[in-house]
Amino acid sequence: MGKRWALLAGLLLSAAASAQYIPPVEEDVRARLAEWQDLKFGMFIHWGAYSQWGIVESWSICPEDVEWQYKSRRADMGYFEYLKAYEGLKTTFNPVAFDPDKWAAAAEYAGMKYVVFTTKHHDGFCMFDTHQTDYKITDKDCPFHTDPRANVAKELFDAFRGHGIKAGAYFSFPDWHSDDFWWHRFPPKSRRINYNPHTFPEKWAAYQDYIAAQLEELTGGTYGDLMLMWYDMPVTDEGRTVEYDWERFAGIVRGNQPGMIMVGRGLHTIYENYQTPEQKIPEEALDYPWESCITMSNGWSWRKDPRYKSTHTLLAMLVQIISRGGNLLLNVGPSGNGELDPEAYVRLREIGDWMQVNGEGVYGTKAIAPYQYGKVYYTAKDDAVYAFYLADEGESLPSQIDLGAFIPASSKGVSLLGTHRSLKWDRTPEGTVRVRIPKSVQDHLPCGHIWCFKIQLK
Repeated sequence: MGKRWALLAGLLLSAAASAQYIPPVEEDVRARLAEWQDLKFGMFIHWGAYSQWGIVESWSICPEDVEWQYKSRRADMGYFEYLKAYEGLKTTFNPVAFDPDKWAAAAEYAGMKYVVFTTKHHDGFCMFDTHQTDYKITDKDCPFHTDPRANVAKELFDAFRGHGIKAGAYFSFPDWHSDDFWWHRFPPKSRRINYNPHTFPEKWAAYQDYIAAQLEELTGGTYGDLMLMWYDMPVTDEGRTVEYDWERFAGIVRGNQPGMIMVGRGLHTIYENYQTPEQKIPEEALDYPWESCITMSNGWSWRKDPRYKSTHTLLAMLVQIISRGGNLLLNVGPSGNGELDPEAYVRLREIGDWMQVNGEGVYGTKAIAPYQYGKVYYTAKDDAVYAFYLADEGESLPSQIDLGAFIPASSKGVSLLGTHRSLKWDRTPEGTVRVRIPKSVQDHLPCGHIWCFKIQLK
């Protein structure tokens, strides 16, 4: 596969041609979905009280015998002792360095067009001013509650919209702090509810009401215009014939904000308006709306020992994804103090430098067969095809490249974005278009990592 794919090998997913997808019937949802598909690149933000410890988000309190979930717990603590200490993080969470405008400015420069923020992860700690629970950043027992920025979700959404970035809310359907999800009458057993909703229908009904009330709060106007609701783990216990009241929830969010996209992950129903493979890139173009959500570092939330993917790797992922018709939702994790790592800002700046040159071949484009030819990946828009040359990391642009079988409309029909000059080309015996890159261009390349050729077809 070549050295450039060494870091990407674990990110590839075979695309199932029979994957279930039901397109929305509402015209306003379809229009919003088409708008979202043109955005191509977004920022995902995982942030909560857990960020103070630099551990995996929420999952350390999940009572499943899976190492990546429980390895954050102290070995000298029993489960319930640890749970109490974890929930006590609310009383020390004071992210005084929180600066959403700085985050938004960095995202804007990087070319990100939408943001998805964790308003509530599985642990149930709310990063917005909900009135349904006191397990929230605005509660009197959280030291940050006196800060004028305490309603973090509102501050963040307002800041990102101020930089022209669409806002979306991540919302976990499991809430491990709610007594109507993990009922205190029984010990928690897994990530799912710990009681039988058929035996205790009143508990399940109360939990449905809880979700409905929080969705009303998030979409009712306080948090402004939201492009999408990104629902995580929206499934109930396997083997049980009970479901969430999706019709009710859809009525709430779209009654408040018509046309809103809903991302019911893994449902394969009308409530999953696009699919979002996690930490994976499909190997083939998909014929329905999709987005890969992938971490910039080695975790969704902040880590004490972060290991960031190189800028080359991140750009290669972006180009692979858009050539297959998808969007990239790239995650960052702020620290407990409310700061992003300096390395995250470096990556965002370097991505932005590249986007200044090549954004024309990214935004508003569509996938076009054959999608890939060797190291070249394609997108299309209007009467042009954009051919991205994915060099090996550290490799420069060679003196000639075969761009595949797209025939330019004229002798001046091929250009390298960022140079404003046409390049000479001819057809090979195999029927491909071979472009020649003069040394004067090679010596003064407009960007690094990956180069984009524009092929004018008409």
